[in-house]
Amino acid sequence: MDIDKLRADFPVLQSSKAIYFDSACTSLKPRAVIDAEMDYYTSLSACAGRSHHTLAKKTEEKFAASRERIAKFVGAKPEELVFTKNTSEGLNLVVRSLNYSSRKKVITTPLEHHSLLLPIMEQQRRGIVKMEMLKVQQDGTIDDTSLSTIDSSTALVAIHHTTNTTGIRAPLEKIVKAAHDAGAMVLIDGAQGVPHSRVDFHKLGADFLAFSGHKMCGPTGIGCLVGKREAFEKLDTFIVGGETVETVSLQGVKWKSAPKRFEAGIQNYAGAIGLAAACDYLSKVGMQNIEEHEKKMARALLEAINSIPNSTIYGSATAQRSALVSFNLKGVAPHQVALMADSLSKIALRSGVFCAQIGMGALGAPKEGAVRASLYLYNTEEEVRIFAEAMQKIAKLG
Repeated sequence: MDIDKLRADFPVLQSSKAIYFDSACTSLKPRAVIDAEMDYYTSLSACAGRSHHTLAKKTEEKFAASRERIAKFVGAKPEELVFTKNTSEGLNLVVRSLNYSSRKKVITTPLEHHSLLLPIMEQQRRGIVKMEMLKVQQDGTIDDTSLSTIDSSTALVAIHHTTNTTGIRAPLEKIVKAAHDAGAMVLIDGAQGVPHSRVDFHKLGADFLAFSGHKMCGPTGIGCLVGKREAFEKLDTFIVGGETVETVSLQGVKWKSAPKRFEAGIQNYAGAIGLAAACDYLSKVGMQNIEEHEKKMARALLEAINSIPNSTIYGSATAQRSALVSFNLKGVAPHQVALMADSLSKIALRSGVFCAQIGMGALGAPKEGAVRASLYLYNTEEEVRIFAEAMQKIAKLG
């Protein structure tokens, strides 16, 4: 990867000169994605699948082609991909639409993002499911011995691909096997996985995979839920309206099959087109190249933070990580670290509990959380060096 050449593709890096270490929150967007999204508004701006005029037909063609390209990017078929507005909607769709009449147990972990944990908690509050947790080690890895919790009463195992607090991947092969051996379904939160590593839905073996466009160089407001055809058939309707039905009468409704059954109303055509462009962009760079680059950046980050006296890193330093590290500097509050990093060196960090309050607590973080540095394909070792210098200065305040 020619990082300098690649960085020229991202307008924000040219205009702001910021050191952007907040890609786990949302990634920067390359010019190709911005142009693709704007092209819809300037040359089409019509609806797909409703009208029969030329602009509508062209919109339908681009929308369908976008579905094909995005599905291919994650090793799925077009008919297995439902457009959502983000990962949260995809996770809610599955957790709130699955039939729990014969099996009520939903298994997850304390490390999950609120987008996955809260829908399960809400279903439990309503008396629909019973939530149980896999055990997590202090280093942020899952205790394999707790997989025995997955049994014949389990309806769903809902788990991250990669956490947003440590960047560590879950042992998905073991979890998927244990779940399917017990007759349970598997839902994977891929928000932090799909952008940072090669994900093949069919090789993964899960029943559902949700991810967001904005974390993988795509637009905000667009995401996807990928699912096996037979898995979608087990879900009840979620949001209903135009385009979800074959026929409607006062006596009953004939629903369309997935994906259309779950795509009510006007869709985010510009977002889908932009996300397809993001998939093309990442494919051109090469997901293997991105993964290798992140491994190098993760090592550099860990070394930089470890070099600071009285710093604390959350999660295993030896487990496979994306280029994401959550940490604290003794005596300096997380929000203060983030504000000073921005003020001193224009370094964009995130601070707090990262919408994973229970997870941060399980990792031993204080109530106010931690600081998170999350890097992506456009970050450099020089930026990590500047980050290390800034953290050394800030640490002296503690």
